[in-house]
Amino acid sequence: MSWLRKALVHLALSRSAETLLKASGGAPRTVRGMTLDPRLQFLEAQARLRAVPWDQQTPRRLREQTGQMSEVFGGASVGGVRTERVYVTGRSHSVPCRLYLPTVRDNSAAMMVYFHFGGGVVGSLETCHRFCGLIAKEAGAPVLSVEYRLAPEHKFPTGLDDATAAYLWAVDNAARYGAPVGKAAVGGDSMGGNFAAVIAQAHRKTKAPVLQLLIYPGLDFVSDTRSMHDFADAFPLTAETVDFFLKNYLPPEADPSDPRLSPGRTQDLRGLAPALIYTAGFDMLLDQGEAYAQRLEEAGVKVAYKRFDTLCHGFVAFPTATPAAEAALRLIARETAAALKAA
Repeated sequence: MSWLRKALVHLALSRSAETLLKASGGAPRTVRGMTLDPRLQFLEAQARLRAVPWDQQTPRRLREQTGQMSEVFGGASVGGVRTERVYVTGRSHSVPCRLYLPTVRDNSAAMMVYFHFGGGVVGSLETCHRFCGLIAKEAGAPVLSVEYRLAPEHKFPTGLDDATAAYLWAVDNAARYGAPVGKAAVGGDSMGGNFAAVIAQAHRKTKAPVLQLLIYPGLDFVSDTRSMHDFADAFPLTAETVDFFLKNYLPPEADPSDPRLSPGRTQDLRGLAPALIYTAGFDMLLDQGEAYAQRLEEAGVKVAYKRFDTLCHGFVAFPTATPAAEAALRLIARETAAALKAA
């Protein structure tokens, strides 16, 4: 994508809220008493105008579209943080990762292992690049961002297996990078949040994470809550997008209600790692995250929950789309850093 096109997109979004709303149907988009950020409402309207028919959509094309969005709205790298390419040995695959190392270290802060969004089909290290840098700088801790394999080339549970291998590697190698010995946290947004929740459940007794950071997590593949209907046409995660992801991610024999796919359906949540859970107001997955936070609290797990009413699904990947998204990332990074230092 040319710098000129990128500049033109940001110029269009720099117009007044009134102008953006006029170009997006004329009235603010309000659902459940929440009002969508005008910039995001404009992007939502533009996405509808330029939508590719789903019978013509392919994983490759959707990956390209996601990459272009990230290139336009991903934001700059964070100063005071350098990166290294590392490879984690999994069961049958060497998992590539990006390690974020802050110049100013805090040896009390646990290492974070982070998994990007994308329904297991799209997304990359770039879609959470700025956010991982913010966490590393705020915490003074190493952050490992995982380039797990994607479907349909690698269906479930391949991506989860890669994520698990990366987490266990981090637990064993944290001290090499100035973090406390034998400790690591897990985090992710959307499908990455799914992986983090599954890993936290699977390892609650052995090599348990010290924290689970779940941002608009996908926790129930068979969910039929109100938000699944209220925001079925919201940008960028629509009902058609979810169907496309499931079709490509799940093998024929998979049971969508399996807790390794739908950790929100696990009955016993006692003894899990402390959780930071963040949701977006205009998101099909809103109710899942909110319900999981409540259930964790009822099970005696330490939980902090916040909803960003004006934002939509995927805001971690699009921090420059609106100042509210950047502000959310900075808040989450600060609160995550405090939790990593207290772990």
